[in-house]
Amino acid sequence: MKFETPQTIEAATALLAADAGARVLAGGTDLLVRLRAGQIEPSAVIDIKRIKGMSDITQEDGGWRIGAAVPCSVMGEHDGLKAAYPGVVEGAELIGSTQVQGRCTMVGNLCNAGPAGDSVPAMVAAGASVRIAGPEGTRDVPVIDIPLSPGKTSLAKGEFVTSVFLPARPARSSDAYLRFIPRTEMDIAVVGCAVNLSLNEDGTVKEAHVSLGAVAPKVLDVPEAAAALIGSKCEDAALEALATAATAAATPIDDKRGTVAFRKDVSGVLARRAAKLAYTRAMGEKS
Repeated sequence: MKFETPQTIEAATALLAADAGARVLAGGTDLLVRLRAGQIEPSAVIDIKRIKGMSDITQEDGGWRIGAAVPCSVMGEHDGLKAAYPGVVEGAELIGSTQVQGRCTMVGNLCNAGPAGDSVPAMVAAGASVRIAGPEGTRDVPVIDIPLSPGKTSLAKGEFVTSVFLPARPARSSDAYLRFIPRTEMDIAVVGCAVNLSLNEDGTVKEAHVSLGAVAPKVLDVPEAAAALIGSKCEDAALEALATAATAAATPIDDKRGTVAFRKDVSGVLARRAAKLAYTRAMGEKS
């Protein structure tokens, strides 16, 4: 197995295009575990951390660009990013243990294409996009279009994600991410929910986005749930309609970690709680 450390995006894409068995290394918390377990046998590992910009968090067009190799712990220490997108940072900081968070990345979590990835629902609710580099150049793609099914992404041969972009948002906007797990720490979400809200001057919801994780083959965008909040101040009636829509949208499976009925019910419960938290934050109140 080869270990490559390209210095440029072009060099990395050339290596990936020339070797179908090559894998990208950003944080490595998924890749190395699977390699040690014998689940994968890559012909080459392409470490992208030495490429300029891969480890940077920068402001861009009023939003934030996060390099593919930025550890989740670094996101949690970035005051500007936390203030703008607390829900996105919450999701990132729930991946693994404290030690894992020092290495793991949102992009790795996304490209692992697991339905229960904690960082993905909040990115989807935020309307985030990723920049993809490949042999034909770069392209920007909505985060929701990257995972196709468990373990499978829409990335073509020779392509890799270089960064995540969180768009600019108006004043009186915020988000939240919540999940249910059987244990108190270091577990995989049985259900995850993210809510992103923007408010009018009078406190009514102007724009809303709701997403669910771990209840379908990939993260779900739930426009029916978001619509239930528009024009409201997240009163009980609106939250009940939101919960009903979230429950209806969830299409989970039965397994040892939860039944279909349980996961559908929890989808509604978490949607209510996440919406209330996002609304409180958007109003400028302490959460």
